[in-house]
Amino acid sequence: MKQIMCAAALTGLSLLTYAQQPAKKPLDHSVYDSWQNIGSKAISNNGQWTVYTVTPQEGDATLVIYNNQNGQRLEVPRGSNPVITEDNRYAVFFIKAPFAVVRQAKIKKKKPADMPKDSLGIVTLGSNDVYKVPAVRSFKTPEKGSGVLAYLKEKPQTDTASGHLVIYYPDKKSADTIRNVQDYVFSKPGNRLLAEVVTDKKDSLSTAAVLLWNVATRKADTLSRGTALRTQFAFDETGEQAAWCSSRDSAKALQQFYALYYYRPGQDSGVITADRNTRAFPANWSVSPDGKVWFSQNGQRLFFGTAPIRPPKDTNIVDFEVAKVDIWNYQDDYLQPMQLKNADKELKRSYQAVYYPGNNQVVQLADMDMESIAFARRGNSPYAVGYTDKGQRMAMQWTGNSLKTAYLVNVENGNRKLLQQNLDSIARISPGGHYITWYNLQQKQWFAFETATGITRNITEKIPVSLSEEDDDHPDLPGPYGMAGWLEDDKAVYIYDRYDIWQVDPSGKAAPQMITAGYGRQQKLRFRYTKVVKEELFFKPGQQLLLETFNETTKENGFYMAPCTFKKAPLKPELLVMGPYTFGDPVRAENAGNYIFTKASYVQSPDVYTGTSLAKATQVSHINPQQQQYNWGTAELFKWTAYNGKPAEGILYKPEDFDSTKKYPVLLYFYEKLTDGLYNYQPPTPTPSRLNIPFFVSRGYLVLAPDITYENGYPGQGAYDYVVSGARALAAHPWADSLNMGIQGQSWGGYQVAYLITRTSLFKAAWAGAPVANMTSAYGGIRWESGMNRQFQYERSQSRIGATLWDKPELYIENSPLFQLPKVTTPLAIMSNDADGAVPWYQGIELFTGLRRLGKKAWLLNYNNEAHNLVQRQNRKDIQRREQQFFDHFLKNAPAPEWMEKGVPATEKGKNWGWETVGNAQ
Repeated sequence: MKQIMCAAALTGLSLLTYAQQPAKKPLDHSVYDSWQNIGSKAISNNGQWTVYTVTPQEGDATLVIYNNQNGQRLEVPRGSNPVITEDNRYAVFFIKAPFAVVRQAKIKKKKPADMPKDSLGIVTLGSNDVYKVPAVRSFKTPEKGSGVLAYLKEKPQTDTASGHLVIYYPDKKSADTIRNVQDYVFSKPGNRLLAEVVTDKKDSLSTAAVLLWNVATRKADTLSRGTALRTQFAFDETGEQAAWCSSRDSAKALQQFYALYYYRPGQDSGVITADRNTRAFPANWSVSPDGKVWFSQNGQRLFFGTAPIRPPKDTNIVDFEVAKVDIWNYQDDYLQPMQLKNADKELKRSYQAVYYPGNNQVVQLADMDMESIAFARRGNSPYAVGYTDKGQRMAMQWTGNSLKTAYLVNVENGNRKLLQQNLDSIARISPGGHYITWYNLQQKQWFAFETATGITRNITEKIPVSLSEEDDDHPDLPGPYGMAGWLEDDKAVYIYDRYDIWQVDPSGKAAPQMITAGYGRQQKLRFRYTKVVKEELFFKPGQQLLLETFNETTKENGFYMAPCTFKKAPLKPELLVMGPYTFGDPVRAENAGNYIFTKASYVQSPDVYTGTSLAKATQVSHINPQQQQYNWGTAELFKWTAYNGKPAEGILYKPEDFDSTKKYPVLLYFYEKLTDGLYNYQPPTPTPSRLNIPFFVSRGYLVLAPDITYENGYPGQGAYDYVVSGARALAAHPWADSLNMGIQGQSWGGYQVAYLITRTSLFKAAWAGAPVANMTSAYGGIRWESGMNRQFQYERSQSRIGATLWDKPELYIENSPLFQLPKVTTPLAIMSNDADGAVPWYQGIELFTGLRRLGKKAWLLNYNNEAHNLVQRQNRKDIQRREQQFFDHFLKNAPAPEWMEKGVPATEKGKNWGWETVGNAQ
């Protein structure tokens, strides 16, 4: 009896204590820098060790080494980029220079040679000792070897072109050093290392060379001597053969002519196998230093790049005496802005060729009539697929992409066979090289070409459901859901529909079957294969496939398991885990059943989990414990009926201390469809210009993020039908303050904000980031980041007009906010940056000057030399502060800051940011 009374008393005390606890504090702008995320992570091959980094938004990271067997952990301050060696014995990583020290060095504008240097850290797993090496520029470990690693130490002098390469043997705690190394690469098994040695101006005895280091004997052979430009070092799979590109011409020469060098055991040095005199090349072509050099898996082929020899620079041209002009020609494949944007890439474009060491033959595979080529069986297959969009590029201006011509390429002799013209997708070759597949957008079917017989088959015509995106609402043909992979020996290909996965016989002999037994469509579950082994090329018979799963109804995420093959009828997939979470990047240990992944929800930071069971995995990390001190929030689905009569849904975010007897100001944030991210964690962070949802929710706002479905030709009306109806549906609740509602959107969302305030006075304040105001002028504009014209965006893509400006001018005008500005009553803040690469920044100017001319309340923020989405952190922090001041003023009756009330004159730029409050409350 006493125990019961005591328990009751303690319970009462507990309740009293809880009731007396102070309210959690709201988030403020000071929390950003310390808020953490999970950076890189890895698991050892035997599944015993997990390494990951905890990284603040600004500051020093922490590396954590965790023993999955006993739970012991080692934390290394400032550790980053960890690698666990193949033998599960060591963790190797950088130790970054302290953030504060680097910051001070930047403030003092120190030269690169005088900047703080990173260090190397090595931990013997199971030990708490960290072996540190100062001033390390880079490190490498063998992909499949162990017992050795290499790191490049900074030189003590200011020479930044090379360093001293240390080849370290951790088992023996001994090392060898090669001086003046500029580049180095390990063979895959770690038995050899190539090092490029360059001369040191301060060392008269130094000589340039290519050295082949034997890891077992700890001795070097010289494969090439003398000063040269060298690049693209490569080994074959076994580490026996090596190759690289080299030019004996000076770096200052008007032309450099490169050659392909090849080495195999028994040779004294590397020998030239291809150069500008190679007869297999087109006339005036040579080896390209920009083309990747690599061996086929069996080592019988050496692939490299070639390119036309460009004329030398004309030194007789006097720069200040010649015109600077871009010439636009209506017959050009690409518009001049796109050509200029891609000029460096085009100058470095290379075309695939192959050298056969067995018979000393070179075969040119690609050229200007067929630029791209893809190989099968890691280069072992006799066939490849090549393709080009030559002759079809101009239409990219209004379609957004180009039609392709695909070829079957014989890798042994370079012969080509035409496969398909006017292809509206990419042709891909199967892992075994037996089939080339593509999707036909017009027919909405997958096709397979059999390389052995030359037969093309429609392999999905017997599948009774759509294989293209069922809910796509763009004025273009919907794309396919895609492929999951191939069965060993190309016996089957696995194709997605909206929900399920089909096993399809590319030979056409067997009827397609769902390996997920139709369970996905029955339950509205989207099954998608998740690759957990990095080097997997195909599925093996009987292999259990891990399926990332999304529930379209509840928005929950998880994993199921299903076999890729079956003896009789397939069974429904096996549930592993499903819930109100998001899961990220599952990886399985190579030689064990242990997984590593992240798990999160709106209220739980993404933390690292590990274990053999995804459902019962152990939580390893516990980041952001400080979140418990703040008034966080909740996320739930909110449903209503849109003005077009269709069911609508969105995410409703409420403060953690939500009280249904109070009224809350409301913000609506939208883009297209956002509800799939119901359980995404959103850290408080200065965003590129999106609404900082957790920040505003923590400070007493409700936020509604509605999904929007569009009708071609009427994107603005679609926004109105869903956003305004959602706002009014929310306003029907007594706890939503219908008199204090605002809207915010960025890019496409910014356009919709600008449109909506011309249609309704419901919103008391609006914020539009990078909006389009005038579709008639934006239609012919340039997306400067890519150089592409914007016509495709209106005719085929996001802007959803579905016609040219001349065919449907009335739709461009109807959907343009600019022509309806006299109707605007809502104060509007605009972000429009002068280096915006997606939306021409004059769109924001048109919107602002129009409102200003009409006497409407409007502000425009131009972050100098900034992109479509803010990149520089100081600008992101600035806009968060201004967004809070803007919405607090109009929706919470807070005093206005100086930048809103009076503005900031150009003469005060960089001295006064106008943050201080000077105005009266609303």
